Amino acid sequence: MSAETWGTESGLLTVLELLAQDAPQHRFDELVQRARRAGAAADDVRRLERAVHLVEEVQNARDSRRRRENGLAELVETARELTVPHDLESLLRLVAQRVKRLLNLDMTCVALQDAHQDLYIHTCEGSTTALVIGHPIRDSRGLGQRALMSGAPLWTADYLGDDSIAHSLASDAVVRAEGVRALLAVPLRNGGSSIGVLYATMRTVRHFTPEEISLVDSFAALATVAIERADRLDRASNEVSELELDRFRTRTRLVRLQQLSEAHSSTMDLLLSGADLDTVAKAMGDALDGALQLRDTSGHFLAGSAELPDLDEDALAAATLDAHTYRRPVAASGTTWVAPVTAGAEELGTLVLCPATALVGGDEWLLQLTAHAFAIQLLLQRSAAVAEGSVRDDLFNELLTTGHSGQNELKVQGAGRLGVDLEVPHVLLVVRPEGGEPGRAVAWGSSYAHRVTGLKTVRDGCVVLLVPGRDTSAIARSVADELSPLLGHPVSVGAAGPGRGADEVARMYQEAKRCLDALTALNRTGSVASMRDLGFLGLLLSDDHDAGLFIETAIGPVLGYDSDRLTHLTGTLEAYIRSGASPTSAAEALHVHPNTVSRRLERITELLGARWQQPDRLLDIQLALRLHRIREVLIRQPGTGTGHANTGTTPRAMP
Repeated sequence: MSAETWGTESGLLTVLELLAQDAPQHRFDELVQRARRAGAAADDVRRLERAVHLVEEVQNARDSRRRRENGLAELVETARELTVPHDLESLLRLVAQRVKRLLNLDMTCVALQDAHQDLYIHTCEGSTTALVIGHPIRDSRGLGQRALMSGAPLWTADYLGDDSIAHSLASDAVVRAEGVRALLAVPLRNGGSSIGVLYATMRTVRHFTPEEISLVDSFAALATVAIERADRLDRASNEVSELELDRFRTRTRLVRLQQLSEAHSSTMDLLLSGADLDTVAKAMGDALDGALQLRDTSGHFLAGSAELPDLDEDALAAATLDAHTYRRPVAASGTTWVAPVTAGAEELGTLVLCPATALVGGDEWLLQLTAHAFAIQLLLQRSAAVAEGSVRDDLFNELLTTGHSGQNELKVQGAGRLGVDLEVPHVLLVVRPEGGEPGRAVAWGSSYAHRVTGLKTVRDGCVVLLVPGRDTSAIARSVADELSPLLGHPVSVGAAGPGRGADEVARMYQEAKRCLDALTALNRTGSVASMRDLGFLGLLLSDDHDAGLFIETAIGPVLGYDSDRLTHLTGTLEAYIRSGASPTSAAEALHVHPNTVSRRLERITELLGARWQQPDRLLDIQLALRLHRIREVLIRQPGTGTGHANTGTTPRAMP
């Protein structure tokens, strides 16, 4: 194009053609340079430059409009996406991603306020330092807090170089680690309330335009509504989950309660059908998925599982006390439970449960109902005992007074109809309550006699019991141990037996009374004793003066040892006593070494027990040795049978 043509409108027409072609900026700059090189007039060059400048403004406006249109389209698309239900975490991630893409940012973060109005980072896009999610923003003067307080977006082109911002070491350290320069903080608000801050950052210096800030602010308003809705949906979903869980728990509890109710009904059916305590205990143990044991007030076994594994009896005793104090089941050691068996204020016993698994839900309730069921059964047994009491008492009184009688056969038959077999060994006990209310002891005696299939009556203020068994002393101690706690003080028990048949009852009664009188005379009130327990005094008080039994009780183990092993313990024992309990003098009398006597005395201690040298025991032993020697002399008398050489060893005492 020549210099003459630049003065026409052809230059401007060329500018318009380039504009229509959407030519890049350097094409317009080249057009101005060509006009200058062609020697165009200065006015023509200025007009051409003005036209190129106007073209640049048109292009900038068009680009700005395009960016605004793109932003609005992105905003509309984001709004559409925000209408789709999201959980809170995925929604926050979507918001951060959209803002980052909307302004072509390096990093975006969303921080939300907690119940204490503190900001915590929940989501971050574009982080390069693994920014900790959940990290608190504690700078109360930072850009985010100021944006929350003002309710308007705040920004800086270069955060670290901006002295108008109040800096803190913690915030500046995060900014430096991420390499952030430009920072835009937009509050997430809905109406007059704010829920957090949206951070938009660049790692280069950048001046955010009003259009960009307005766009992000509009986006933040949409995001706030969506975040609040997502938060409400999350809470509602959690509440629904809780309700579903509660519904499941309720249904499970109802099913368990139905099972427990059926188990309780089954127990009552067993009781009404006359089932014994062992049957009821087994049924309830199965219902509670464990081993169940019923104990009386002294802790003795009554029914159920005879053995319960790994029981801590000390912890069990403490739990039993708590259970009876608070009148409810109490957990003992491990998974063991204890429940009180009571009738009003009266304590009847204790239930001990060892479940396979821990008790849950209504299991404690069923255990309490089981205790009530056992209380009913024990009361029924007591009622039955009282109902039969007059008949039993009359029969027992006749047995105590008639002695040997031709009518005893009829009495044996009558006892059999009451479930008492007089042909098996029985023990007779005379129990004297030492003060307190005698009625309580009488009521207990009726229940005890019914429980062990025995007989009971009351004579001279004492409870008289005839119970099956062989070990007289052990049974007497067990009765005292059970009745004493119930009365709150020790009781005295005189015992006799064992004996068989109706003819023996009156004799045993008289013998038991003499034992009780002996306890009183010896100032041993509150103790138990049988003739065997009284030693030589029992020999004197006995009807038949059974010297052989006395000898066997006092020194029987020593006599048996000598007889079985041909040893000389009996002679050594005699020499030891004659020498005034001097092993050396006994050795001289026996013509043996003192060590030999010491070894024999050790063996005697093993046979007779560690207390054999106490005065009362030693007196019985000395008397038994003399009776034994007298019996030997009598046996060796002419016409009395074959004699035995006096070798220091003797046969067992004979009755």
